[in-house]
Amino acid sequence: MSRVKIEMEFIFRASPNIIYQFLTQPENLVRWFAEGVDINDDEYTFTWDGSSESARLIDDIEEERLRFKWNDSDPEEYYEFRMYISDITRQTILEITDFSDDDESKEQQDLWSTQIEELRLACGG
Repeated sequence: MSRVKIEMEFIFRASPNIIYQFLTQPENLVRWFAEGVDINDDEYTFTWDGSSESARLIDDIEEERLRFKWNDSDPEEYYEFRMYISDITRQTILEITDFSDDDESKEQQDLWSTQIEELRLACGG
């Protein structure tokens, strides 16, 4: 099965600083991303429905970009959050990059959309 890159963009009223806190702090990640989060150095372990997956934080530019690599993923794959303020609207843009099987890309995009709505509610933006 071939893998495809997924790129999505979401608009927020919340600042990059606030969004960054919701992407990096366990107490905020459990409000929108996973049921449980444990961070040990750059290793994040996420728990859903009793099973867990780990990802390594491989790039962190505060309030600008976070890139993670799932421990069991293809070497070229990652998932990334980019945040910036639009010069035109002055709103925060959150870009997400992820990878999925070609036949599951729609489901993966739908999952991200649902998760981002939870993030929007949690961070007030």
